[in-house]
Amino acid sequence: MNRIIRHERTTKETSISVILNGSERDDIAIETPVAFFNHMLHAMCFHGGFGLALKGTGDIDVDFHHLVEDTGLVLGYCFAKLRTDFGPVKRWGRAVIPMDEALAEVTIDASGRPFLVYTADFPQEYAGDFPMILVQEFLTAFSNAAGINLHAACRYGSNSHHMAEALFKALGKALNQAFAPADAIESTKGSL
Repeated sequence: MNRIIRHERTTKETSISVILNGSERDDIAIETPVAFFNHMLHAMCFHGGFGLALKGTGDIDVDFHHLVEDTGLVLGYCFAKLRTDFGPVKRWGRAVIPMDEALAEVTIDASGRPFLVYTADFPQEYAGDFPMILVQEFLTAFSNAAGINLHAACRYGSNSHHMAEALFKALGKALNQAFAPADAIESTKGSL
């Protein structure tokens, strides 16, 4: 069964449309005017085994912030819908991913209760023209909209690009585990 979620969000600042295939990695087509962000999202989906068609535009002449944050909101909403529309999920996921000198770890509880713990000390403020502070903005919006407890840590690294890429790959792997279909609700309470 393909678990496909579609969602669009348009504001005065951004316009974002997403089709997420939560069951299999089919095509990954990401179109925003922020190349590094596209690269990170592609890595997340590829290593998470998800299909994604994403188109996003925004007021990037002001800053990348609105586009990155709103993309996090839309993607998070789609993951929340995987849980609410298609039944129980495995709930927990964890991945530790290296990339050259960098090591990142992501742990998820898809409980419906959002919380972000984020640790990253990027040595360079930018990867290309992408401000590294926006990684946290994306993860905050994503975890809130997805309703997940998300612990994301770049344990170490000396190249901000490698650190962020390891983090997004780990995020994809952890999402794959946490949002895999389950036979029953993973809670002693009987509900999340």
